[in-house]
Amino acid sequence: MATAEISPDFHWKCRHTWRRASVNTLWCLVGCSIGDFGTIFFFQVTGIAWPTLAIMSLAIVNGILTSIALEMVILARQMPLANAFRTAVGMSLISMVAMEAAMNIVDVLLTGGAMLNWWVVPIMLLVGFLTPLPYNYWRLKALGKACH
Repeated sequence: MATAEISPDFHWKCRHTWRRASVNTLWCLVGCSIGDFGTIFFFQVTGIAWPTLAIMSLAIVNGILTSIALEMVILARQMPLANAFRTAVGMSLISMVAMEAAMNIVDVLLTGGAMLNWWVVPIMLLVGFLTPLPYNYWRLKALGKACH
């Protein structure tokens, strides 16, 4: 297995890379939030009695799936659909899982369960954005890898 070579001139001060990493992270956040919030909202509205951990686990999976789907749609404008799918699936799962876990941990800590309230959603989004951002910057700057 080949390992990626890290650039010897890596640093944390490149505004262009922070901007690009932020845009990439934002697109991931939009995709993840659709599936995540949709799942939590479904259980909140229907009152189906699932354990919080089960709801959050399903929300994480659905968030990752909707993020991949959104990314695939965006990439399909730049490349053939099959390549767009492979690229979207090959995105950093570390980043997506970290984002999803952070958002759901904040939700549980602030609301006591799987609950969407008007005041918790902005906090979840902010934490979900900030958590993977340094990793996405590092991945882009040090390895030259981005999802688009």
